[in-house]
Amino acid sequence: MAGKVTLVGAGPGDPGLLTVKGLWALEQAEVVVYDRLVSPAVLSLIPASAQRIDVGKEASHHPVPQDGINRILLKEARAGRNVVRLKGGDPFVFGRGGEELQVLAAGGVDFEEVPGITSAVAAAAYGGIPVTHRDFASSVHFVTAHARAGTALNIDFEALVRTRGTLVFLMGVTALPVIAEGLLSAGMDPDVPAAMVENGTLPQQRRCLSTLSNLERRAAEMGIRSPALLIVGGVCSLSEELCWFERLPLHGRRILVTRPVDRAGTLSEKLRALGADVVGFPCIRTEAIRPCPAMEEALGRLSAYEWLGFTSAAGVEAFWSCLRDMGKDARALGGVKLAAVGPATGRALTARGLAADLVPEFCDAAHMGAALANVAGGRVLLLRAEEGTPALTNALEAAGIACDDVSVYRTIYNNPRSAELRREIEAGRFDYVTFTSASTVKGLVFAVGPDADFTRITGLCIGEQTAGEAKRHGLFVQVAERAAIDALVELAVKTADGGLCI
Repeated sequence: MAGKVTLVGAGPGDPGLLTVKGLWALEQAEVVVYDRLVSPAVLSLIPASAQRIDVGKEASHHPVPQDGINRILLKEARAGRNVVRLKGGDPFVFGRGGEELQVLAAGGVDFEEVPGITSAVAAAAYGGIPVTHRDFASSVHFVTAHARAGTALNIDFEALVRTRGTLVFLMGVTALPVIAEGLLSAGMDPDVPAAMVENGTLPQQRRCLSTLSNLERRAAEMGIRSPALLIVGGVCSLSEELCWFERLPLHGRRILVTRPVDRAGTLSEKLRALGADVVGFPCIRTEAIRPCPAMEEALGRLSAYEWLGFTSAAGVEAFWSCLRDMGKDARALGGVKLAAVGPATGRALTARGLAADLVPEFCDAAHMGAALANVAGGRVLLLRAEEGTPALTNALEAAGIACDDVSVYRTIYNNPRSAELRREIEAGRFDYVTFTSASTVKGLVFAVGPDADFTRITGLCIGEQTAGEAKRHGLFVQVAERAAIDALVELAVKTADGGLCI
């Protein structure tokens, strides 16, 4: 079967700016060949089944030279594989996309090009700079400030000055002195507004605003580094007024998000939308205990129970799977009432056409036990983790409520030890780490080592039980007001704003 190469523009870095068609191509890829400027957030969208090939090009340093990249694309496609060539920004805007497709065409390989959002527009927009504006410029001109090795920049500065439009220079950090001198020598007003936007559209974005004559000095003072966009023109004067991105409440905050392997990144998406630099860390996975004679026996006599309690969505999944395997459905529940430890577990029941009769105000085992003790008169069946906390059963026993506590799944902490993550935590490179359960705390500790120093990171926890586990390992903690993802996001905003003492 013949292979194919799809050239995909990854956009400027914000994963939300990857096009729908680009995402679809990634999801179908068997091989992904990518450059340095593709952000980690976009790379995280590559399916686990796809082979990744990092060709890491950057200015003056090409780990894989262009002819080597061409050979890789030809080889993989001729092997019958579905290849995505992933390039930052738009491949046809100073991205050598046309050159690569010419090689494929000459080699008889099928290809397709999926445009991306170019940083020439997006980084400026995230910096509050519209590249055209009726009061300032009716044209915009994109210029590459990167020349072939050993050659000087070949830019007609006099022609650019005559346009009276907005000038956008890509890859312009090292060439800034030459560009500024060229424009000034060609007659441009030294006081014309100018800007550089570093890491445009990313949580680390910084702006450098000045005049053309002073921009080089100001950029040096700020330590502006590649990748950065250089913009010259009156539109730059609008930046302070229109820079919405850097005003997001979590802009510049780096947050480690722990989660189960099989859970979607809803929390990450919400934090990223508020400007946070999110690093996802799937630190645990759950595994149903099968066969599970104790659960099968209990489900065979459900009428003996007044209440059926769940402490996680994993418990709901294990229950539902076992019920189906036994040839039963929701009708087997009869008059049994259902209790869920929190909203997420309640939603897992709702997804199966069931409604929780009880969800405690606070999402932890102790509060669930207390709530059940107040309403239960008959026997309670608990289907939960192998290492479930005794706080739940203790509350029921203290109230004289009979219960059967059945382990239906186990939590696996099988991440390889991460020396790099440990170094980042101990160096204070994360502002916060989020925990949605005590098991995610244990998963992180397992991955970085129980002797790690957690004193330079604040734990944002979804409940008191989770907070208690985090405190055991030396973390400063804050607890969300409600057992919900939105409440955890609100907690992050309040903490970042200084509204909470840490």
